[in-house]
Amino acid sequence: MMRPANARSTAALIAAALSPLFATPALASPAPATPAPATPAPAEISSAGTSFLTAVPISPDQPVQVGAVTGDYLYWSFSAEAGRRPELAINVALPPAADRSGAQSWTVEVFDGLRRRQACVSGEQSPVAAPADNAVTLGCRLRQVRSWAEPWDGDPLPGTYYVRLSTTEMPEKDLGLPVEVGLTLTTPTGDTGADQGVLAAPLVPDNRPGKVLTTPEPFTPEEESSFSADWLPDFSSRWIWTAGGGVLAALTGLLGFSWTRRRPT
Repeated sequence: MMRPANARSTAALIAAALSPLFATPALASPAPATPAPATPAPAEISSAGTSFLTAVPISPDQPVQVGAVTGDYLYWSFSAEAGRRPELAINVALPPAADRSGAQSWTVEVFDGLRRRQACVSGEQSPVAAPADNAVTLGCRLRQVRSWAEPWDGDPLPGTYYVRLSTTEMPEKDLGLPVEVGLTLTTPTGDTGADQGVLAAPLVPDNRPGKVLTTPEPFTPEEESSFSADWLPDFSSRWIWTAGGGVLAALTGLLGFSWTRRRPT
């Protein structure tokens, strides 16, 4: 009979031998999550164009800070997609009041790719700065950009838009004074289910299409007739009036000669 002490030692040896087979592997500690890379902020724009052809492109939420002078025309351009409602916020830091001699009228205009002026549904589009004002604020929010429109409509469509900032009225001696212009563009999403659609067919179908000739038609010379009347004039109304005028002139000359000739005595 096995003694209790030997039995306990034998059981311990068996447990030690079997422990590697039934041991549960330790769970690896989760690696720390890598933070998502931050989206770089758009670079600041410090220039502006002087015409539609030289307009400086800008992006939504891209800061624009430009130094200019009064009397300049400043142009920027941006792209708009269907369903967006572009909105502009402009702040103009004016010259010191001591350097100005009167009020100034500023205006912001937005044109589409066809250079049609688009209406602003909100915002101060043409404010007037008093002589004591230090800055003037302008704003313009366009109508929602549509994916299609009728030919006679002037609704905004997807494409490139142009922004023009200028002074409309000011004292002539205030031209050329330095100003600082700050501009911000935002394009929030509008009501995408309002009047959007897809232009599936031409608006004005061609009801009388032409025919494409793959081979030239054979030339058939006309038969010459035995009698040709090409030498005869085309008796039109002008010929009739010319002949009639000649006859009347001859008769008038004969009548005048008969009245003025000397009678025999």
